[in-house]
Amino acid sequence: MFYWVLKIVVLGPILRVLFRPWVEGEENIPETGAAIFASNHLSFSDSIFLPLVVPRRMTFLAKADYFTGVGLKGRLTAAFFRGVGQVPVDRSGGKASEAALRSGLKILRRGELLGLYPEGTRSPDGRLYKGKTGVARMALEAGVPVIPVAMIDTEKAQPTGKIIPKIMRVGVRIGTPLDFSRYEGMEDDRFVLRSVTDEIMYALMELSGQEYVDMYAASMKDRLSKAKRILQREQAEAAKPGRAADELERELDGGIEDESDTRGEQRAG
Repeated sequence: MFYWVLKIVVLGPILRVLFRPWVEGEENIPETGAAIFASNHLSFSDSIFLPLVVPRRMTFLAKADYFTGVGLKGRLTAAFFRGVGQVPVDRSGGKASEAALRSGLKILRRGELLGLYPEGTRSPDGRLYKGKTGVARMALEAGVPVIPVAMIDTEKAQPTGKIIPKIMRVGVRIGTPLDFSRYEGMEDDRFVLRSVTDEIMYALMELSGQEYVDMYAASMKDRLSKAKRILQREQAEAAKPGRAADELERELDGGIEDESDTRGEQRAG
């Protein structure tokens, strides 16, 4: 109930007026039956704008951290995420991944729409990253089509870390449903799962126009984070008292040695 109140009465009308989201491919949205909407992930607001333009209710699997906050703010955040159709899942891997799979399958077996981000996290730089195979396994186990979706310019409206979005137009491009029924019963074959996932990511690349990177977004984030920490340490070292004097002294010592060497060569000549 809260979902529809937010979408139709409270939040939806405001977002439509302010951001005027455009949609391509509305004819690809199924009127009935279960389906997976597999989207690129550029911004926190993707999970708001995509359900906004789809007439049917859509449920997303969201990281559990959004639902475990403490105090009034934590409770309000959890209520908001449940209200916009998100289900908490643990993304730590292993048994948690199996629990997320079961949560997704439960939604699909009710004949509902499930929203997933195959990249697993937001793109750190606007490029499209390698997809995780969970989306393929869900599609094969549930026997449902996968509808590729490209979110357009949401990262410009709300970049990572920005709470209040910039008022600008954003877009949603919905592709032709992908049918993987030819792989029925092969959901435990890792080569099939990778092939299905890569086909989905190729469709997303075509729809979004993003550059594709053949590595996981989480791995790139780790690499960027590590580089940032190294840079911060170097800057901290450079800012220590006496560091500049030490470097100047070394430079002067080097200059004196060079000058002595030159004089020695001249005398020898």
